[in-house]
Amino acid sequence: MTPIVFMVLLLGSVPIALVLTLTAIWYIAESGNTVLFDSFSQQLFAGVENYGLLAIPLFMLTGELMNEGGMTSRLINAARVFVGGFRGGLAYINLLANMFMAAIIGSAASQIAVMSRAMVPEMEKEGYSRGFAAATTAAGGLLAPVIPPSMLFVIYGVLAQIPIGDMFLAGIIPGLILATAFFLVIALIGLRVEYPDGEWMTRAQMGQALLSALPAALIPAAIIGGILFGIATPTESAAVASLIAFLVGWLGYGEIRMSHLGGLFGRTARNAALVIFMIAAANVFGWVIIYEALPQKLAALITSITSDPFMFLLIVNVVLLAVGMLIDGIAAVILVTPILLPIAMQNYGIDPYQFGVVMSLNLVLGLLTPPVGIGLYIASSMSGASPMSIMRALWPFLLAVLIVLIALSYFPILSTALI
Repeated sequence: MTPIVFMVLLLGSVPIALVLTLTAIWYIAESGNTVLFDSFSQQLFAGVENYGLLAIPLFMLTGELMNEGGMTSRLINAARVFVGGFRGGLAYINLLANMFMAAIIGSAASQIAVMSRAMVPEMEKEGYSRGFAAATTAAGGLLAPVIPPSMLFVIYGVLAQIPIGDMFLAGIIPGLILATAFFLVIALIGLRVEYPDGEWMTRAQMGQALLSALPAALIPAAIIGGILFGIATPTESAAVASLIAFLVGWLGYGEIRMSHLGGLFGRTARNAALVIFMIAAANVFGWVIIYEALPQKLAALITSITSDPFMFLLIVNVVLLAVGMLIDGIAAVILVTPILLPIAMQNYGIDPYQFGVVMSLNLVLGLLTPPVGIGLYIASSMSGASPMSIMRALWPFLLAVLIVLIALSYFPILSTALI
């Protein structure tokens, strides 16, 4: 009966945190084991008793401060220095700016929203179709779950009980591979579609653009550099990054107003609370899953199908793609990790970092695929392009992601080389 309750709540559009909590309560009541009720609240709070989770509100705060402080436009202008003169330069600028933003925001949905407002009108003015501009921007949002800092990596690291800093390092090479694949997609489309001509800046303009973006570049440098050189933990790096974002936006660019900070902190608190509550609920749900020995039962089923780690990951990719189409990426990571990670590690010897990278990238594809596709609708609402016109232009990028996913599944070294 418990699985039926879970599916009814899930398909009934009940918030995922309540789905997990209510399913766990139903299971305990159905089992008649009142001892489990005594531990329920302890398990709920134990899910958030992790220092690494502080990174989530701090990274969210950094993104909010960066948007408020006018850093987005300056990073886009800096991207023009490197690729602006090529034919179709603005499409390349879009992706390069998305790479910069991915190293700051860490959330695909937020990045798609921010970049759609900034890039789609500019691309449309220069002659690109609105659907292609929105599709390029939405595809760039897929870099957010892989290029550190990634919200999914933080949550996965907490659930998998592995160092979040190492998880960030695992995403650097896959993130660069994915970005390169997207650049190739734009180049290949350019063989069929004549892009508008780009225009190189003058040396003076280049110097001004880079100098203006330099303070904003301190943010990803503080996050990645602090972790890479062992100077700070991810949580400490997130705190430093939020401080830099505030000082740069307030004193450097003069665009942050003290009167706006209340609303900014309020948005950060609400968004972080939703994620933290989901993690607490997932801990209770995972506790029930372990009590029922579901991973062991599922492992016996899958190992009867294949003993090859690569084939296992391909099966997992298909399952995760279906899950990601129905459930938000963060909720899916919380739901799936306790079930599939033990099988991957114990039965197939798959490295947890490789599994985390593959899972995070796969699940975020659901942002851009129906029937839910929240990222698709964010790009549509922010740009004014219809979801179907975006999908028509988006499929080459999605195909590139699938190819990269297969490569990441087959070659673990791509995820573990820097750890």
